[in-house]
Amino acid sequence: QLQLVESGGGLVQPGGSLRLSCAASGFTLDYYAIGWFRQAPGKEREGVSCISMSGGSTNYADSVKGRFTISRDNAKNTVYLQMNSLKPEDTAVYYCATRYYCSGPVGAWGQGTQVTVSS
Repeated sequence: QLQLVESGGGLVQPGGSLRLSCAASGFTLDYYAIGWFRQAPGKEREGVSCISMSGGSTNYADSVKGRFTISRDNAKNTVYLQMNSLKPEDTAVYYCATRYYCSGPVGAWGQGTQVTVSS
């Protein structure tokens, strides 16, 4: 069964850090760009970051630039999202998804991981 599984979410204080992981099961991530998205309660899902197939190109939403870093380890079949200087407005369910290229449509979604930033 082809699956994307996110992990690493949790409760963190403002200013803290978390690292999310997106692991593939049943297929290799090598042939996909991977995007991170988030959805806060009552809001639409939004794109957070994306990394190209090779890892040579990345992009970020303005709201997370300078605080979040996306990376990939194709040997581990995993993509990461390092989140630093977290703010309460970063609270959301975070999802990863496959894309053929970062500006292209989304293919498969993971089930999401909750990130809560609160004191």
